[in-house]
Amino acid sequence: MKSKHAIPTRNTRQKDAIRAAFVETDRPLSPEEVLSYAQRAVADVSIATVYRNLKTMVEDGWLVPVQLPGEAPRYEPAGKEHHHHFLCNECRRVYELDGCVPAINPKLPRGFRALGHDLLLYGICAACVPRHV
Repeated sequence: MKSKHAIPTRNTRQKDAIRAAFVETDRPLSPEEVLSYAQRAVADVSIATVYRNLKTMVEDGWLVPVQLPGEAPRYEPAGKEHHHHFLCNECRRVYELDGCVPAINPKLPRGFRALGHDLLLYGICAACVPRHV
């Protein structure tokens, strides 16, 4: 929860460039990927500015973190339907997968009740396939 004494955030060219990175790519991004895309529009964006804005955008509910096993967090716009992710083993980019497996029915231990699930597929993305052959 934000403090009532928090400094109000400003809409800046840097923040606009960071938001545009998510709109352009339409996939979860690491802070380094955000920096690369944002610097195309505003050359003087720093990694500190990216981290500060990501934190603010999460607090404001515009972004949500995407946690993947063994990976640094990525971020994606909030409010999307339930979906899963694909991690490319070559370039390490993360992509969204539309929809969900209709019926995941694992054999749970006696007395257990599943409340949700996460599914991560991994392999090689279309951009990396030619380099992998």
